Parts: sequence; C-alpha cells; structure tokens
Amino acid sequence: MHSLRLIVLPIIYGALVLATAAVSGQEATTPSPTVDTVTSNSSSRDVQPHLEERYPRYAIQREDVLSISFPLSPEMNQTVTVEPDGFVTLRSAGSLHIQGLTVPQASKAIKTAYAGILRDPIVDIDLEDFQKPFFTVNGQVGRPGQYELRSDITVTEAIAVAGGLAPTSKMQAFLFHRVNSQWYHVEKLNLKEVFNGKKANEDAILSPGDMIFVPENNITRFRKYVPYGVNAGSYLTENQTN
Repeated sequence: MHSLRLIVLPIIYGALVLATAAVSGQEATTPSPTVDTVTSNSSSRDVQPHLEERYPRYAIQREDVLSISFPLSPEMNQTVTVEPDGFVTLRSAGSLHIQGLTVPQASKAIKTAYAGILRDPIVDIDLEDFQKPFFTVNGQVGRPGQYELRSDITVTEAIAVAGGLAPTSKMQAFLFHRVNSQWYHVEKLNLKEVFNGKKANEDAILSPGDMIFVPENNITRFRKYVPYGVNAGSYLTENQTN
C-alpha cells in the first residue's frame, strides 16, 4: 500500500504541473482585445472630418518667401523660398520641411535644426511673400473664376463680384468650405429667401479657400461632406444621377 502511494502521488503532481503550464501558456498567447479595439476606434476617428479652429493661423505654402533672422547671431540671417516639395534650405543646417506649418511652428522647427550649431538660438520669421487669400465661384454666374478675398464678404456678395447669377442658374448656391486637407463641408443656401430678406442671416461669410458653386435649374441634390479636391460641377452632376 505504501509503495502504491509513492507511485500515484508523483503522477498526480505531474498532471497538476502540466495543467497549470497549459493554462498559463493559453493566457500568455491570447491576444488582448483592448489593443485592437483602441486601434480600430482610433482609425475610425482619423477618417472622420474635423472642423477647423475658428481663427486658424496661416499655414506656410509652396513658393512662400520667409525672412529668417537670428537676433543673437545676425551672421546667420537669411531669406529662403519654400521649394515645390515643401522644403527650405537653411544655411549650415541643411533642408527642413516646413510646408503646412504655421509661423510659430516653423520658428520652433528651425530653432531645433540649429540647436547643434547655435547655443539656445532665438529665431524670428517674417513672411515676405505668401499666397493671398482667395475664393472661387463656379457654375452659372457671369464671370466664373478665382478672386482675392480682401475683406469679409458673404456668399451673395461673392456671387455679385463674379458677375451675378446667369439666366440658367437655380436660385441656390453650394458653399464648399474646406475643413481639413481631405474634406469639404458643403452647405446649401437658398438664394431666393436671402434676396427676399427672409433668411438674410444665413448668408454665410466666406473663409480663405472657400468655393461657391451655383448650379443649373435641374441640380438639387448634394452631400454634406465631400473629399477635398473634388470638382464641384462634376460631383453634383454625378450625384444627381445616383
């Protein structure tokens, strides 16, 4: 009886060890659902349009001319032009991509680029030449085209600048407002009600880069958000047939 106990106990102990190891291995190899969920939700949020801030700072564009000064090291003062690829060539610091940055962001980036050359550099940037604010009016107006945005004007005022409504136009306009680099926010405006004074407060004020499209009489459908870079006339015509 004693010898039988000596044989059975090691077998039971070994089985318990194997079972514990199997459970631990299963827990170690089971993927965490939290990581996948967070990644999925993050990706979902990234593709959604985000409204821009109320008073956005100017973003540096290609062909902009910047005057860069170093108050403590005036020998490094320079004037640079943003190249077609968005880079500038800095004296003694090489190339730096600044397209899309605001002036404060570019100043910080240039300061970092010179950190290994100058000790605690102070960098000031002035925009000597930059893209002037503009708006575009397309569709059934007298003079379609791009116009400088020199002051705060509304949609109906912009249409007047573009020669007014054509005889073939519908009494409505679509305002394409860029919310980020990939999306437009589209707003439909009933021009008849605005002209009659019923909803004059809905005559939206334009922002730089906005586009107005005045359709023909038979175009009435639109979506609230469309990809940035879409041709308004082609999009609305195609959307009508769907």
